[in-house]
Amino acid sequence: MTVSYTLKVAEARFGGFSSLLLRWRGSIYKLLYKEFLLFIALYALLSITYRLLLTQEQRHVYAQVARYCNRSADLIPLSFVLGFYVTLVVNRWWAQYTSIPLPDQLMCVISASVHGVDQRGRLLRRTLIRYANLASVLVLRSVSTRVLKRFPTMEHVVDAGFMSQEERKKFESLKSDFNKYWIPCVWFTNLAAQARRDGRIRDDIALCLLLEELNKYRAKCSMLFHYDWISIPLVYTQVVTIAVYSFFGLSLVGRQFVEPEAGPAKSREPLEAASTLGDLDMYVPLTTLLQFFFYAGWLKVAEQIINPFGEDDDDFETNKLIDRNLQVSLLSVDDMYQNLPPAEKDLYWDEDSAQPPYTVATAAEALRPSFLGSTFNLRMSDDPEQNMKVEASPAAARPLPAQTPLLGHFLGAGAPSPAISLRTFGRMRGAPRTPHLLRFRAEESGEPEAADRIEEASVASEDETREP
Repeated sequence: MTVSYTLKVAEARFGGFSSLLLRWRGSIYKLLYKEFLLFIALYALLSITYRLLLTQEQRHVYAQVARYCNRSADLIPLSFVLGFYVTLVVNRWWAQYTSIPLPDQLMCVISASVHGVDQRGRLLRRTLIRYANLASVLVLRSVSTRVLKRFPTMEHVVDAGFMSQEERKKFESLKSDFNKYWIPCVWFTNLAAQARRDGRIRDDIALCLLLEELNKYRAKCSMLFHYDWISIPLVYTQVVTIAVYSFFGLSLVGRQFVEPEAGPAKSREPLEAASTLGDLDMYVPLTTLLQFFFYAGWLKVAEQIINPFGEDDDDFETNKLIDRNLQVSLLSVDDMYQNLPPAEKDLYWDEDSAQPPYTVATAAEALRPSFLGSTFNLRMSDDPEQNMKVEASPAAARPLPAQTPLLGHFLGAGAPSPAISLRTFGRMRGAPRTPHLLRFRAEESGEPEAADRIEEASVASEDETREP
């Protein structure tokens, strides 16, 4: 059964996840404890052999091998390879869950489209939804070990009421080398066409809608079958497994507490000599054990969810889904067909603004203001000129010439940029002129003679630019 802990993490609080660490069912401890004990036993065996059974010369050779293995283990890109693989497996796991066929949409369309309160109408609706459930049972028998153990033969499917004996004979008479889960869907389409001819389905639009929902349902059955058929490439799974096993195989030897590397300690200072003593002999490699727990546990997560249709703790409850789908769909198309409660005025019929009541535990939420947008409380400028309406014109829409801050400070806000475009670069001689600005400055100075001289200079410059 799927392990659900959603209620335990409904609120983020201090130590919220800590209470989950004590669970055994569906935990990483249950998945990993055998491999973890094996790793500890092998490490202890090598440590005892090094400390008690080897000679001094053999210890020296073993220490060199251990240092080599420790350096080699760091060359394996374990985090990258394992992380990408687990991400791929998790995405595939969720996609498989969303591919499980659910009859909810189809049963609503059947209840609304296939009419008749007599026995014939009731028989048509129940038979149509039974064919849909039969298709899902057949495809789940092909991919889920739990469903196959529940329905090991077609006789068990008949005894469960998903198929009649006549339907079984027709099903088995159709010879095909491939999975025949699609046959009930074809029966569904033929029966729906017959209902349309008999007037039980009153128009072609309703028939089209019914067949569209059936095609969506059949597509999910097909996708579920293909997820079981097309697995993640085996080479990738092998690469990840070899990488993890190789890393911890090297760590068994390389993470042993061995003697420090020998060196000429006499010629060294006391601090330098002390640095050659090596790591502290802890006997138990705590960080290595944590590393094994994390990386091997990561691989175990992928191993558990790569096929969620098995019998692990967190695999999908396919048998419960079959029970739920059959019960709900039959209620929808049979007992609930035209079984409507009387239409009555709602509680807020005469009220302008509907406001459902709150309980004492949720009364504080009613005092919070509603969210009206992130810019709702933005403080705008109080200057009325900033809020004046202007009419857009082609002249106003043209981009203003670029300005440099320093030149604009001396020449005025309307001064164009001294930058020269490629079009006017060949026609201009000397520095670019701003005759209109110079004329404006001269008029402000109150010197008419200077203004005349500037105007003559500007006219002369315009004549020069017109010459070819």
